[in-house]
Amino acid sequence: TGGHHPVREGEVFNMRYQAVRKLGCGTFATVWLCQDMRKKKHVAVKVLKSREGFAEAAQDEVALLRCVSSMKKKDRAGENIVCLLDDFRMIGENGFHILLLRVLQLWALGPSLRCLMGNYVARGLPLPFVKKSLQQVLAGLHFLHKRCCIIHADIKPENILLYGCDKSLQRLLPDTFDCSQRTDLRLKGPGGDLGNRLEESDLMSIEVKIADLGSACWTYKPFSKEIQTQPYRALEVLLGLDYGTPADIWSTGCLAFEMATGECLFDPQPGKYFSRDDDHVARIIELLGRIPPQIAFSWNKSTKFFSRPGALLRISRLSPRSLHSILADRHSWTKHEAAPFTSFLLPALQYAPERRATAAQCLQHAWLSA
Repeated sequence: TGGHHPVREGEVFNMRYQAVRKLGCGTFATVWLCQDMRKKKHVAVKVLKSREGFAEAAQDEVALLRCVSSMKKKDRAGENIVCLLDDFRMIGENGFHILLLRVLQLWALGPSLRCLMGNYVARGLPLPFVKKSLQQVLAGLHFLHKRCCIIHADIKPENILLYGCDKSLQRLLPDTFDCSQRTDLRLKGPGGDLGNRLEESDLMSIEVKIADLGSACWTYKPFSKEIQTQPYRALEVLLGLDYGTPADIWSTGCLAFEMATGECLFDPQPGKYFSRDDDHVARIIELLGRIPPQIAFSWNKSTKFFSRPGALLRISRLSPRSLHSILADRHSWTKHEAAPFTSFLLPALQYAPERRATAAQCLQHAWLSA
């Protein structure tokens, strides 16, 4: 948008894009389904809310999206990331605020992975689909991390969008991004039973893309200390330490477990005498073991959680459990199923970010291709 005149850009936008309906609303922006009158296709338009400080954040996001769009021309792995088609600046209705609009590519389908997971809560998604989807997410992250120098900073089911190209697939999924409006992704079976889930062959025809760079930042220029949605927040972020691309890998590990089991790996809750963050750190220790002192006490904020090395300040009783036992006892996985998945997951959850598996290393793991 550079030195473009915002009023003139508003006129151009209104001539080309026609609003169809609202798709969703977040803290910083509202997303609308619009018709591109020139190309005769649907797009998603993200409209920044008129509040002080939002414009700079939105322009940061546009810069990140422009980088992705530019690098996609050189690397096919970029196809796993939502594409920026255009952006505009417009004068708000009150005449004082500048609204920044981003026009994003909209595929034949658009619900998030969260919508699909809603019908597989009890048992998780079929593992072949989990593996295929994780391959695409990890390929997208490798592209962001290595080609674009971008940390996504909010990997979670809501930010992984489903899409497909053929018309038959369009009939299997709702025509809206908003899960609150419709989350039933099930098909009628031979007897007309709506309780049947998608056939695996239909499910395997669905692709995924990483969306929403609203929380993203450059690897060399973090914008905020507080990133990621709580259940997917990496340990170093919880402790207030410096973070980098490994934070995305931690979130992806949490995502993988949730996709495969239907249950959050970490679902912290506040108590009478401790905060949600306290409970989160406690749950991490219960699953992954004692946090090394050099990590736990590597910044002053760590004293918020620890009284001494290995001892939590406000939670004294822990119930250690292994990842293997959770899969076997709570989800009835066999040893043959649990062992390779655990082998894939644990390197993504290493405490030390520098020792955590990279996206490329995760992609090479045997479990993904088995």
